[in-house]
Amino acid sequence: MGATKRLGEMIIQYYSERSQTCFSAVRFGNVLGSHGSVVPMFKRQIEEGGPITVTDPEVARYFMTIPEASRLVLQAGSMAKGGEIFILEMGEQIKIVDLARKIIRLSGLRPDIDIEIKFVGLRPGEKLNEELLMDEETTAATQAKGVMVSTCTAQIPEDLTERLEALRVCLDRNNSDIITCLVAQVPTYNPDENQVYYGEA
Repeated sequence: MGATKRLGEMIIQYYSERSQTCFSAVRFGNVLGSHGSVVPMFKRQIEEGGPITVTDPEVARYFMTIPEASRLVLQAGSMAKGGEIFILEMGEQIKIVDLARKIIRLSGLRPDIDIEIKFVGLRPGEKLNEELLMDEETTAATQAKGVMVSTCTAQIPEDLTERLEALRVCLDRNNSDIITCLVAQVPTYNPDENQVYYGEA
């Protein structure tokens, strides 16, 4: 569970308590073929003759198709009363290297023979496995199959807008200042003090 994603949920919950608009969030993993998905990148690398780059042979992520994600998000939205965090059931995590090999084969080529797979190492702060739940979080079933709802009752700070402004100011500073500010906004965020984080928290 990324710190910036959790902050986004906190913003949704904050405004849900202060608005007549029904605000809810839906949390899920990666969507195959969507903007930012590894699939278009792998296809482009194959078209260029390789190599396909993967961070680590053990790195794994949750995946679902665009139709699956769309259907479940619409179902979650239809149940929303305001302030909920819906979580989509994602099944088992898939190793990125296995996905890369499958895409190579679907392209009519042979992994490690026609197209090299190159391991480039995890980026600072990147995890081997994806986490959809915080340590203290549990879920409850809903009437929709594949859609759960978080039972987390974390308190949302009353001064969240002021905290967001402080974070906005930090964006013009160095990474350490940004991380320090983000930790102040998201109590469950525990960065490794020995690493410098870029982009995704």
